[in-house]
Amino acid sequence: MDAQGRGRADDIDPADQWVLNPDTGEYELRLPPSSPQSSVPRPRGAAAPAGRSRSAPGREAPAPDALPGQRRRRGAPEEPPPGRRRGHGGGRPKKGKAKKILLWTGGSMAFVLVVAAGGGYLYLKHLEGNITTTDVGDAAKSGFSKDEAFNLLIIGTDKRTGAGNEGYGDKNSVGHADTNILLHVAKDRSNATALSIPRDLIANIPDCPTKQEDGTTKVIKGTPNVRFNTSLGQDDRDPGCTMRTVREVTGIEPDHFMMADFNAVKTLTSAVGGVEVCVGKDVNDPDSHLKLTKGKHTIEGEQALAFLRTRHSFGNEGDLDRIKVQQQFLGSLARKMSSSDTLTSPTKLYKLAEAATKALTVDTGIGKASTLKDMALELKKVPPKNITFLTVPVLDNPAEKVKATVVVNQSQAPAVFQAIKDDVSFSAVKQKEKKEKAAVAARLKGSRSSAADIRVDIYNGGAAAGSAQETLSWLQNQQGVTKASQLGNADAPLDRTTLEYSPDQADQARKLADLMGLPASALKPGESEKNAQGLPAIVLTLGKDFKGAGVPVKAASKAPDVQGKQTADKQICST
Repeated sequence: MDAQGRGRADDIDPADQWVLNPDTGEYELRLPPSSPQSSVPRPRGAAAPAGRSRSAPGREAPAPDALPGQRRRRGAPEEPPPGRRRGHGGGRPKKGKAKKILLWTGGSMAFVLVVAAGGGYLYLKHLEGNITTTDVGDAAKSGFSKDEAFNLLIIGTDKRTGAGNEGYGDKNSVGHADTNILLHVAKDRSNATALSIPRDLIANIPDCPTKQEDGTTKVIKGTPNVRFNTSLGQDDRDPGCTMRTVREVTGIEPDHFMMADFNAVKTLTSAVGGVEVCVGKDVNDPDSHLKLTKGKHTIEGEQALAFLRTRHSFGNEGDLDRIKVQQQFLGSLARKMSSSDTLTSPTKLYKLAEAATKALTVDTGIGKASTLKDMALELKKVPPKNITFLTVPVLDNPAEKVKATVVVNQSQAPAVFQAIKDDVSFSAVKQKEKKEKAAVAARLKGSRSSAADIRVDIYNGGAAAGSAQETLSWLQNQQGVTKASQLGNADAPLDRTTLEYSPDQADQARKLADLMGLPASALKPGESEKNAQGLPAIVLTLGKDFKGAGVPVKAASKAPDVQGKQTADKQICST
């Protein structure tokens, strides 16, 4: 703002209107008394505030929650395992210091952390107008839960959009999934795993129901043994198809997606003031136009995009080596966004929020700025040292003489996929893990009831069809658990079998765990439910890991060692 414009309301930088309230730790919208209106939009019909925002910082209209106690459908016959779990978002965000919206997007465009000041319904509604959403149907959840582990699929397309991108990607591309990162955030927020999926991975793309502009759904026929990147764009496939292909390849269900193109990395790295990278040699790549001398550099805009796009500067000049460079960049960006100079600058936060929300496309389940803010605050809890970057273990495609594609390494990859499904950390969360393991193991210590005293309701939460009835017959006829009932399918599928109980039913839970061979991690202290007779019953939900009545259920896996893994707290020089 120049000197002549000082004091004029319409010349005020919106970023300067956000002031940190030391009492709440939140940024608040403060307007000068003489200002007739804010440059930040407000809801239609709302009066202009004089001095501060009419809407309390950090507050939003609460979203409707699930009905109290409504956990499972009761009384229905057992059916094949149900479809996608439909979560519920909403609720009021918790207050905190220097709040930020922290969203991840990666690949050829970069790893994007979206940052916004934490106060203000009006400003959140303004940001919401920037966001582009895509309805992918049941490929994604309908909302975001702050109490669950979650999987966010980050997609970077190679489609040329916007001025200045003529030199990048394929000019004829329909917008393939050029870069793909499945970000798993642990339930306890102690760690996160960012799993890169190579674009040249051979995959079976499933049939994909796709929403059309007229509201109808068209099923795009699947294609076996093709490159993973064709799961997007090809034959008009949408990001939901890429989500379904991730599930086909890994067995892991993405909950939401976030997508950006080439412009995202340019605008966002400039908004944050550049990202520091390190190269172990001089680089001069005529294809990506990247020129760097050996050592550390702070890059942004076109130069940052060139760094992420280069395929001929590092390693064996292939896509797998480019993924490593991208992961190093993302770790550096995570460190930058966690730095105090970013978190305490309202101007920088404002610019980032504007740039990021304009650059992203997300599914409708997280399409509200308030929901993105909730997700961001959960991501903020994960320390950079416990953010691990991995790549799907692969092998050169044995069907090719000239090696151009890769296939999943079936001797190594399944253990990686299972660890992510089991919410197991790949980083060293040692002290916390020890305490948690001891607490879990203690659930099996104590007295046992008799089998005849166990009152249990059984649900199928993803096991083979008929498993609940099979288990009911086995418990009643062979184990003496005569007070067991089978109540059909659970509301949502589970990867792992669980046994929920109230504190006064712990002895019943331990006895049932002994009979069924359940590990301590399957026991979930909390609440029971009332059975058909109105009596309290423990709840046994058979997950996808259930192999049959009387077959012991294995405990959650330990994270395997993965070659090339790195964490976000360490800087590595690309060579």
